[in-house]
Amino acid sequence: MDQVFSSCSAVIPTISGKTKLVGLVGWPVEHTLSPLIQNTAFAAAGLDYVYVPLAVRPEDLPQAFSGLRSLGFEGVNVTVPHKVAVMSLIDAVDRSAELVGAVNTVVFTDKGTTGYNTDMAGFSASLEAQGVLVNERRALVIGAGGAARAVVCGLLEGGVQTVVVGARSVAKVEKFAASFDSGRVRGYAWDSASFTEAVGASDIVVNCTPIGMYPHMDQSVALDWEVLPSNAVVCDLIYNPPFTKLLTKAKETGRKVVGGAGMLVEQGALAFELWTGEQAPRQAMYQALRELVANRS
Repeated sequence: MDQVFSSCSAVIPTISGKTKLVGLVGWPVEHTLSPLIQNTAFAAAGLDYVYVPLAVRPEDLPQAFSGLRSLGFEGVNVTVPHKVAVMSLIDAVDRSAELVGAVNTVVFTDKGTTGYNTDMAGFSASLEAQGVLVNERRALVIGAGGAARAVVCGLLEGGVQTVVVGARSVAKVEKFAASFDSGRVRGYAWDSASFTEAVGASDIVVNCTPIGMYPHMDQSVALDWEVLPSNAVVCDLIYNPPFTKLLTKAKETGRKVVGGAGMLVEQGALAFELWTGEQAPRQAMYQALRELVANRS
């Protein structure tokens, strides 16, 4: 742990009255990795910015958000449980946020505040970086929460043929699927015959649940490997560990895998670019994440 703190102190710039402020608004924020990743990026780019975590209770969000503007923040990331609530507190939302129905990045300017969702584009960019194309492919998404919504939106934008969403609750997953008006999204319970049939017809599988995340690395979502096509790509949004039990099994069976580090870094890089107008140093951000995960595991 001392090594982690040492790494953090090495990348945080010298703070002065000219230092520009950005941060993360959420509740809680104790376990976020974003400060190290973003401060590494600012240092690598030679920018006088600092990124700080800001613990804000839900009932305090309106007052806190007004305070951020008064304090001169350039922008913030927004995480649970504020991604939807914050939409009523900003002046405008980008198309990405409208599609997902949630904001994870806000930019403050003299003209007002604009909300974006970089999760959607971040997921798509993480696939592109690994040479995974989604156009006319058939996707299977496991989970029906906020992360799954961003993933489904990204897949639809990329031209996916169909998306089947699986979750424990029939009512929840059917409501989730019905919220998309594309006609390409269907929802089934994990234990249904329809879900198993969808597994057998999938080109891309994406786990959007926390199952298998540290410290519960012995867990995995249930997937019928005998049914899943041998050329299917298996993705997991979890980044700690880098290789979940799901990805390990997929790799052992000869399938291409995509871990969650890509989405985390890419969505952060897009936020960096919205705040600064500069190209994000992605390699430095990936390296910071790899080192931090290795130290925490």
